Formats: sequence, structure tokens, C-alpha cells
Amino acid sequence: MKKGYKALLDEANAVVEALTPAEAAPLLGRDDVAFIDIRDPRELERAGRISGAHHCPRGMLEFWIDPDSPYHKALFSSGKHLVFFCAGGWRSALAAKTAQEMGLDRVSHVAGGFTAWKEAGLPHEPGTPKG
Repeated sequence: MKKGYKALLDEANAVVEALTPAEAAPLLGRDDVAFIDIRDPRELERAGRISGAHHCPRGMLEFWIDPDSPYHKALFSSGKHLVFFCAGGWRSALAAKTAQEMGLDRVSHVAGGFTAWKEAGLPHEPGTPKG
């Protein structure tokens, strides 16, 4: 293996702004900021969500960012500060780095992800676990 996930995470964390949940919380709801939840839809259903966050499955990120893609979403060319988050902060660090590499300059991610957000007692909608 030429490069493992730890090296990829180290590279991402060296260039991407990581916000603690306490630093990210005041940004939620601002007109110039969008929270981007990159978790799998089943994770949202099971664990819950941050109200007002936009869902973008990680597998669609590059296609939603690129204006030349048939899947492009205007949110990604809006100029807003994009705050990515996942369950634990790994996928969101990689996603934010990818967004930067694709030319978006106002990106960050929530360190510790949705798990840390909930543990900090910040507002969220509960999930509806099945079974």
C-alpha cells in the first residue's frame, strides 16, 4: 500500500480547518454558512441529524461540487462557508480537503463529527432506529 488512511487523514488535517462543535455551533443557521452532512442515509436515520444541515452522501461530493457535472448542486457554487461533518470527523476531513482541491476556499469540518456534536449537548433531531 502506497498510502493508508492515516496518512490521508494527516494530510487533510494539515490543510483543513477543524472546528470544535462549540466553534461550529454559532455558525449554524447563518445565511453565509451551510452545514454539509456526508454520512450515509442509514446513519442519519439511525443516529439523527443536525437541523438545517444539507445531506450530501460522500460518494456524490465531487459530482455535486463540479459545475460541469450533470449532478451539480448550486449550494456548492454559492460561495458559502461549507462546514462538513460525518459521524466522527474522518470522512469530513477528507471531504473538506477534496472540496479545497476542487477550488472551494471557504471550507472546514467538525472535529469529532456528529458524535462530538451530540456529546456536547448541541441541538439535533433524534434518529429513528429500526429493530
